[in-house]
Amino acid sequence: MPSRVFERLCGFMRDVLGVYVTLLKVLVPALVVVKILDELGATVWLGHILAPLMQLFDLPPELGIVWATTLLTNIFTGMVVFFEIAGDMPLTVAQISVFSALLLIGHSLPVEGAVARRAGVPWWATLILRVGGALVFAGLLSAVYPLLGTGSRQAEVMWRPEPAASGLGDWLLGQFETLGMIFLIILALMILLAVLRWLKFERLIHMALSPLLKTLGIGRAAANVTVIGTTLGLTYGAGLLIRDVDSGVMSRRDSVLVLCFLGLCHSVIEDTLLILLLGADLWAVLWARLAFAILVIACLARWPGHWLPVRRENPAVDSR
Repeated sequence: MPSRVFERLCGFMRDVLGVYVTLLKVLVPALVVVKILDELGATVWLGHILAPLMQLFDLPPELGIVWATTLLTNIFTGMVVFFEIAGDMPLTVAQISVFSALLLIGHSLPVEGAVARRAGVPWWATLILRVGGALVFAGLLSAVYPLLGTGSRQAEVMWRPEPAASGLGDWLLGQFETLGMIFLIILALMILLAVLRWLKFERLIHMALSPLLKTLGIGRAAANVTVIGTTLGLTYGAGLLIRDVDSGVMSRRDSVLVLCFLGLCHSVIEDTLLILLLGADLWAVLWARLAFAILVIACLARWPGHWLPVRRENPAVDSR
């Protein structure tokens, strides 16, 4: 009996390490590319290109460099740059919410795009969905606020992040800490999924999400990944998604739709809390974003043509 438990434990850890190593093969090169691009001045160059777009949304052109930083790195780094460049600007709640829409959908493209590509979503689709989706969602919010007559009061900033260290050693240390935290989170997630499966709660999750997944055109096998990616982040959800696709548990079509959905709406806990600290509206950065993602993916799932892999039903998966 003890030997059987030990064998199962070893098998479980092999699965965890398999998911983690698969992610490392994607994350490490992407992080290095991002650092090289930043050192070569790509962030400043992209910021100048994006500056005119900011004015279309009644935003200061200086915010172009903030979005450029966020596109290439992450929301937290973008917030640091925001306070360095525009921290003292008198921005309204509507302006902050519109700009937050750009940050929430359009961020970490090199890293998250590389992860999505490994799971089946091509680069062109990621760029169109994330950048185009961010612009469309921000445009909708900028049009809705004047109609509602809200968001005119000045935004109240509740927290300012400390400037990040810029040395190569500090950068390397930060990346090692991030990769170590990713391993711990993946380990915890896979333990949680195993416990839920043992307690028979996994089936309840599938049943509860069935209406939403049906609306999105996604099979029930993607329920766990959808929950994890939406709440915690695309990288964690994609790590488990790659495992399920490679093992045949999830179809390629479902994986593409899930990743497209997560591209528009993921990490709703951490990212939303960060953005709220800037003074944005909760309804805009959470509920409106979720509704926007559902609408877009529901339309894409039913779009005529063959941009999606053909669905092949798997009786073993459907019966779960």
